[in-house]
Amino acid sequence: MSTREEIRRPRKLCFVTIGATAGFDSLLKATLSPPFLEALQANGYTDLLLQHGQHGHTTLKAFQDSRSSTSETYNGLQISGFDFNKQGLGHEMRAAKGGGDSVEGVVVSHAGSGSILDALRIAVPLIVVPNPGLLDNHQVELAEELAAQGYVVHGHLNDLPPAIRQAESLRTKQNAWPPDSHGEDPSGKGLIGVMDDELGFVD
Repeated sequence: MSTREEIRRPRKLCFVTIGATAGFDSLLKATLSPPFLEALQANGYTDLLLQHGQHGHTTLKAFQDSRSSTSETYNGLQISGFDFNKQGLGHEMRAAKGGGDSVEGVVVSHAGSGSILDALRIAVPLIVVPNPGLLDNHQVELAEELAAQGYVVHGHLNDLPPAIRQAESLRTKQNAWPPDSHGEDPSGKGLIGVMDDELGFVD
């Protein structure tokens, strides 16, 4: 791709969030793996932004140090990260939603109910990745049920690249599908009902 073509290419952001409390280093490593980065490139992404938490910067630095170049780009993909935004992650999620000179991207999130609801309110395609390291873990059930209802893509740590392709299909369905209040929900529970059933509450 020529430099002129890269300049004309609209920005498309993949925003990854692991949350503010529990560490999720395995998700960071999965999103920095060559297969995942290649899946982003194949689907037109230009930027990868990681909310990596207090200790995740070491994972990002290790990735950068493993490459011969000190550039923040990976074959044209701009990669950056930050600890956490005390004002919330609305700005980053809206950036993934796109607008202006950028097109709609995707949010990859841990399966915390707050992050899930924030992304769904913005109506950006969402990949939910459960954290298998948590005790009393209901995240797998939540991700499975939300995916079954067509709200999200259930991402798997050991095979995350296909979720990017699935998110593109979800985007097409969401853009063609009326708002949730007019759509069909086979369970009759709605989004809040599904989350309340799985978690016992919605934070």
